[in-house]
Amino acid sequence: MRWSSLAFVAVLATPALALALADPPNVVLVMADDQGWGDMAYNGHPHLKTPHFDAMAKEAIRFDLFHAAAPVCSPTRGSIMTGRTPNRFACFKWGHPVRPQEQTLAQGMKSAGYRTGHFGKWHLGSVQAAGEVNPGKCGFDEWVSAPNFFDADPILSDKGKAVAFTGDSSDVTADLAVKFIRNCARKKERFFAVVWFGSPHAPHQALEADRKLYADRPAAEQNFLGEITAMDRAFGKIRNELKELGQRDNTLLWYCSDNGALPKVGSSGGRRGQKASIYEGGLLVPALLEWPAKYPKHRVIATPSVTSDIYPTVLELAGAKVKNQHPLDGVSLVPLLDGKAEARGEPIGFWNHPTPGVGTPSKEWMTELFNEQKAGREPNDPKKLFASAGKIGEKHPLDKFPGHSAWLDGSWKLHRIENAKTAEVRWELYNLATDPKEARDLLATEPKRVEAMRKELTAWLESVVRSLNGEDYAKK
Repeated sequence: MRWSSLAFVAVLATPALALALADPPNVVLVMADDQGWGDMAYNGHPHLKTPHFDAMAKEAIRFDLFHAAAPVCSPTRGSIMTGRTPNRFACFKWGHPVRPQEQTLAQGMKSAGYRTGHFGKWHLGSVQAAGEVNPGKCGFDEWVSAPNFFDADPILSDKGKAVAFTGDSSDVTADLAVKFIRNCARKKERFFAVVWFGSPHAPHQALEADRKLYADRPAAEQNFLGEITAMDRAFGKIRNELKELGQRDNTLLWYCSDNGALPKVGSSGGRRGQKASIYEGGLLVPALLEWPAKYPKHRVIATPSVTSDIYPTVLELAGAKVKNQHPLDGVSLVPLLDGKAEARGEPIGFWNHPTPGVGTPSKEWMTELFNEQKAGREPNDPKKLFASAGKIGEKHPLDKFPGHSAWLDGSWKLHRIENAKTAEVRWELYNLATDPKEARDLLATEPKRVEAMRKELTAWLESVVRSLNGEDYAKK
């Protein structure tokens, strides 16, 4: 099957080997929380002010068809950390953790001699020192993180210690990342920083100065747009700091969002659907990349790619290898970035499983942790420690794939929608090149294409279930 060619097995790199490679870059991965494709001035938003994003979109590489691996937050974050579609490790919806059996991007980068740091929203497990799959256990040397989205004046976990901060959440996150980058630059350490903003997730609480920029808009929209402008400012702070430190030329800076547009206030750029949907409005996100020393010219990449691709791309560019790599869904975009390929080369699978999300209220949990630690106690709630993160429960059948899945092959997108109660399946086919709004179902007019894509999607879904049932771990 085509998906099976994505797996590879390699030898674990040593720091000495990594340092012998020719100038591998520093890497900074930045991500928004709930920013739709159309929530950028450079993508045509009529009111939004995003000058720093706009500048990078003109100067660097702009992805016009970049997708989140899932239409909600935690699963997409898991795809970046693993290079795998999130259902492979049971991260079905928000609040589900990554499994500790998974191999993470941070672990791969650390093995290659990078200093690693995570700042901002985690949402893949615990942020307590004793918790399962906290950022430290997933390969990060430094981490100041939140269990979920967070707003102004947040309490964050500094390697397990709750610390109160003051200011806009994006500014706080950027300042933490800048401090890490400065320390690494001073020590001449190659760095890998993951910077995950908590904005513009609801509830929207923009600073007054940011809100006033949109005083002519409705109140709810003012705060939403103000949060994006604050995030733009914070992103600009990181980008400018890299320049001031002399690190920008040899730093790979990659920006995207974790899912498509929010209902009511967000913009999908006219695509069908929104957050929680695997029609394009729920998956298509803004994405920008720069590495001036390697890619000095502005380019637009208008071929589909996905957040799962970040893992193999970054590992290849960093010269990092992973031992006994689990089957990947992401592919390296290096040929595309280098101009040696015009397309990603492999179809992309999506699967929105009907398993519900799990509440992980950051403000409530972090306030409790702060107060308990101040009193000399450490909470040990198994739920907040994600004590069961690595447990594999009942086996899922290999012939039922409940929920909404899709197979994107170039511009053709096949949807498979299975009723969880009746197991009845219906199909839809769209050509996104001529129908980006997924409005004209071509299922009846493309029988050969449908049959071929149906077989590939079914084979991929079966492979995902095998991973979900733990078969990848048994092969190690």
